[in-house]
Amino acid sequence: MFNAKPATSPDTPDQRALRQIDRAITDVRRGGLVLLRDGAAALALQAAEAVTPESLERLKALPGETLSLVLTRRRAAALGLAEPASGKGGAVLLPLAADQAAEELRDLADPSAATTGRAPMGAAVEAAGAANAAVELVKLARLLPAVVVAAVSPRAALLIAEREGLMLLEAAEVLAYHAVAAHSLRPVSEARVPLSGAENTRIIAFRPSDGGIEHLAILIGDPDPKAPVLARLHSECFTGDLLASLRCDCGDQLRGAIAEIARAGSGVLLYLAQEGRGIGLVNKLRAYELQDAGLDTFDANEQLGFDADERVYLPAAEMLRQLGFSRVRLLTNNPEKVAALTRCGIEVVERVPHVFPANDHNERYLRTKATRSGHWL
Repeated sequence: MFNAKPATSPDTPDQRALRQIDRAITDVRRGGLVLLRDGAAALALQAAEAVTPESLERLKALPGETLSLVLTRRRAAALGLAEPASGKGGAVLLPLAADQAAEELRDLADPSAATTGRAPMGAAVEAAGAANAAVELVKLARLLPAVVVAAVSPRAALLIAEREGLMLLEAAEVLAYHAVAAHSLRPVSEARVPLSGAENTRIIAFRPSDGGIEHLAILIGDPDPKAPVLARLHSECFTGDLLASLRCDCGDQLRGAIAEIARAGSGVLLYLAQEGRGIGLVNKLRAYELQDAGLDTFDANEQLGFDADERVYLPAAEMLRQLGFSRVRLLTNNPEKVAALTRCGIEVVERVPHVFPANDHNERYLRTKATRSGHWL
């Protein structure tokens, strides 16, 4: 049994940064302003999908330069405003026209908008520092990765934060959020939960120190930490896992993994809070709209401005370590999961195939996974 009492270690700079980012995520989701500082530069930002005429005027009134729109390079390329991305990540900064309307900015951020907003007047330049952190912050908030920013001096940012009660974050801390949050995970609750076909099952909830969303470890039987454990990394899928959606094979994979681990006698399934390949449920539904218009699952994510797969596996590696497992027999068809766990210090001694029959609704989805990301299907 794990001790579910809260940690009593002293407040660290990393823990304070996580809590500040957590509050900033809430502010951004509500359409509020947040300030980011990166050395000699600073930005005031608002998520583009939340921009209103009033908030745009508020940004314009700040002491600084003209406003800009920050888009991921993938979204900018989809709009014809930048060269295509050559790898993962990357963003561009586009200076706005003085009369740019809030509705135009919202349309530029959202490919499902009925109309496409008028493009910003300035040429795209590579984003850096605080601008990249601004995009990362709205991604953490599960919003579209597009941000309206106003450049201000670091001193002005501090004064604005104090005067208006806004969050002022360090850009480097936002960019390091995933790693710091993963390392802060701690077990907070454990219970016996008999499952159909796997009655000897416990669920352990892991929570990061900022109080963010929990990841779950589903322990079936009594796996021996001295031997490679049969393991499955499963990213949550509300539509597939709970509603039995036919658009994907996630529900089949979840129930199939539990059955396979039970047949083997013991193992662990990590249920990771990374809906829609890490873009969140709302954005996944937006991607479904684009798929219905003809795009495949990877192109739809990229049209929204995300990488094809935004998931991170540091939390999974940290949970495995805390459970006492350093070697796994991994149930997966995804080569990236094998590579990611290896990079995180977990030895994958065997890949165990995990394939299920297609149906008329997910056949294209499965074919795309095989041809676009090398899944072993």
